[in-house]
Amino acid sequence: MLYFSVPLGKLVRRVSRLRGGGSALPGLVVEKIDPGFMQRTLSTLPLGVAVVSGTNGKTTTTKMVVELLESQGLKVFTNRTGSNFTRGVAAALLGDVDWRGRLDADIAVLELDEAHAVHFVNRVPPRYSLLLNVLRDQLDRFGEIDKTAQLLQHIASKTTGTVVLNREDPRVARIADTLDGPEVRYFGLDDSLLSTFPNDDDLRAGPGSPVPALPAKPHADVVLRRVGTDDADFEYDGATVTTGMKLRGVYNIFNAAAALVLARCIAGNGAAPTDHDGLLKALSEVAPAFGRGESLVVDGLPLDLVLVKNPSGFRLGLKSFPAGGYATMVAINDNYADGRDMSWLWDVEFDSLREGGVDQLSGSRAYDMALRLQYDEVAIGAVNPEIAPALAAFIHGAKDKPKRIFCTYTAMLAIRRELSKITTVEVVS
Repeated sequence: MLYFSVPLGKLVRRVSRLRGGGSALPGLVVEKIDPGFMQRTLSTLPLGVAVVSGTNGKTTTTKMVVELLESQGLKVFTNRTGSNFTRGVAAALLGDVDWRGRLDADIAVLELDEAHAVHFVNRVPPRYSLLLNVLRDQLDRFGEIDKTAQLLQHIASKTTGTVVLNREDPRVARIADTLDGPEVRYFGLDDSLLSTFPNDDDLRAGPGSPVPALPAKPHADVVLRRVGTDDADFEYDGATVTTGMKLRGVYNIFNAAAALVLARCIAGNGAAPTDHDGLLKALSEVAPAFGRGESLVVDGLPLDLVLVKNPSGFRLGLKSFPAGGYATMVAINDNYADGRDMSWLWDVEFDSLREGGVDQLSGSRAYDMALRLQYDEVAIGAVNPEIAPALAAFIHGAKDKPKRIFCTYTAMLAIRRELSKITTVEVVS
């Protein structure tokens, strides 16, 4: 049956792209005129739907899972832009379906915002779900983290096949106790790495706070044992393997363990046996998702984009990408997709930026960021809330140095648009 919503949605998508509009607008249109579009389309997939959610790491983890599954010969549909609301998924579907609304894929692997994932799974129960972590993030949208944990628990409760949980995050691990039906798998860390990946309680605890006794941890299907400069050790099936990693940032390497668990679950349910060597080779070749430690070249020197959107993400970004030897810019917006509440900036320690200072501050909350840096005695070169002139000044003023920009989501999109005028930037459709 030909649904008129598909041709109309494709037309809106084409016009929107020509005008430089947002990637989610066509999805919003098709949701309004055809509420059953997503469910009807995704229900045809032989291996069903896998949902990836949690506070940090969704985009890169989803990218890893997709590339691992493609290494096994599977056709995978995904929302590549990182537009992780339901309308973003609908918009991505419009780009992949034919004019009759048919999707040529074996499985969908979808990154979903915690709150929007609840609405999605009510309409499209996933066969698999991967729940990464629960950390304070955008209090104006989610409330405190126990509310976020409840959102993730609802995703798990709607999952019909396998739920993959982070055993090192107590709020995520406890979701297993509420489930009756789905199979539960875990990913985890070697004890020597636990301090590198603090959960929210660890982040909030002050010096000298008592550390509660840990219960016996469940067995993890994949454990990250070691993180090197450009490789990592993972343990699974009773053996430890070493693989090279193009991904940068220690948090990305931990999420690689999560991606391995989910990919192995899905590939193991396929018609062909799992090619484990192929999985590791694919993992070693995964490049950063756009804006997540992505490195571009400007004036012959690297310019790194590091997405920051909550205290733990900014802390890990500063730890994973040291400021030494780099010119630094910070761009903070407070649009809806960034979160309106910027009080979380006061939960980040910026001491690591003190030695070299920050060359440029930009975004709608540039002056809030400036005030925060002053309290940590970090020198500031210039403040300009307008991103385009601030970026131009940053590039010109540091033309002989490698550069790094820490930015919120909508600031990152604006920066990428400006950078596309002077260098090659991947087009994400």
